[in-house]
Amino acid sequence: MPVAASEGFRLGGEYPLILLLAGAALFAAVVVLTREHERPFSSASVYLLVGGLISLALRSADLPVFDPLTEPVVLERLTEAGVIIALFAAGLRLDRKLSWSGWRTPAVLLLVVMPVTILLVALWGSLVMGLSLGAAVLLGAVLAPTDPVLAKDVSVGPPGEEREPEPKFALTAEAGLNDGLAFPFVFLGLFLAGEEKGWFSEWFSADVLYAIVVGVATGAIAGRLIAAVVVRLRGTEWLTDALDGWIAVGATLIVYGATELLGAYGFLAAFAAGLAFRRSHDEDELSAGAHHGIETVENVAELALVLLVGTTITIAGLGEPGLSGWLLVPLLLLVIRPLTTIGALAPLRLPLRERAFIGWFGIRGIGSLYYVAVALGAGVLNLEEATTLYWTVVACVGVSIIVHGVSASPITREVVGEDERPG
Repeated sequence: MPVAASEGFRLGGEYPLILLLAGAALFAAVVVLTREHERPFSSASVYLLVGGLISLALRSADLPVFDPLTEPVVLERLTEAGVIIALFAAGLRLDRKLSWSGWRTPAVLLLVVMPVTILLVALWGSLVMGLSLGAAVLLGAVLAPTDPVLAKDVSVGPPGEEREPEPKFALTAEAGLNDGLAFPFVFLGLFLAGEEKGWFSEWFSADVLYAIVVGVATGAIAGRLIAAVVVRLRGTEWLTDALDGWIAVGATLIVYGATELLGAYGFLAAFAAGLAFRRSHDEDELSAGAHHGIETVENVAELALVLLVGTTITIAGLGEPGLSGWLLVPLLLLVIRPLTTIGALAPLRLPLRERAFIGWFGIRGIGSLYYVAVALGAGVLNLEEATTLYWTVVACVGVSIIVHGVSASPITREVVGEDERPG
């Protein structure tokens, strides 16, 4: 109620405070994004800090704060939306022809580095953190995928860029595919945690073979069909190029929804659709316009999701992983990911500095938060393990956002020869 219409002098309540905090966060985001190519830190790290300050303000005012442990479905749906948008955009960015010689670097990252990462993290979770086998496998699967939302600072440029450095290409392609390919391992962990019997054949046939093949095929076919329709509509002036970005968002939702209806992996489909959309026509302007529009949505999603995670952070929560959980963070980011990557890519004869670049920027982020929400929502973990799992993931994602954000510009400039991502 407005102050003038109330009896006596009365301060505003919860709603004006929430509007104030939301406006301040949006203002900070616009300032950060305006100078994003000149900053010594990532926009996501600023969002995380602002989210933490909002959390402090809300708790100081004794206002309710979102708790993913009790409402995992909310976190799952929000992160899901952010990831699929980023996956389609990642597919749009890649111009390299589909061939083994051109894609062997991301193939090694997906077929060797990701499974080894899952195994080593699961071993740490089981032997050091004391998690059950199912929870340990879930921890490995949740932390294995690199992030397409937060990795855009080290990804290739928009469609039509002539320069596509191998390290940036590898990270973009990896981030586009491993979010979907982590799904079978997440389901493996859920089956193990649920202690069901006779699940292996169903898991391998449905969650590995069917879901992967149908997901990729659906995305590739749908991406080409949607691109053909868009080109036709633009040719008959039924579609203005000013709305190309919204067409990309609509295409992403169509592809993801259709694939999920078929029981396959919509994440893989979204990335495959972006690739197919880009390759199905000769109009660079169309792909560039679609990318520019969907990139704006990406930025908004990044702001909203990182802010949301920041508002959930508490001192008590950060203590939940314990010493062993916090030790996993540097172990994963400084040892497991870099050394596994450097070793696995050695036969490809990439320079050591490029292998180290790819190994260092194994950014953990929104994709991991999505998977941990899926794990929490499944209800197969006891409260103690669910709490440990969630806060260990938050710790890893938070540290990754900060350290990779700070190092992105100087390391990229040194290794790739660029100070900023094109576009």
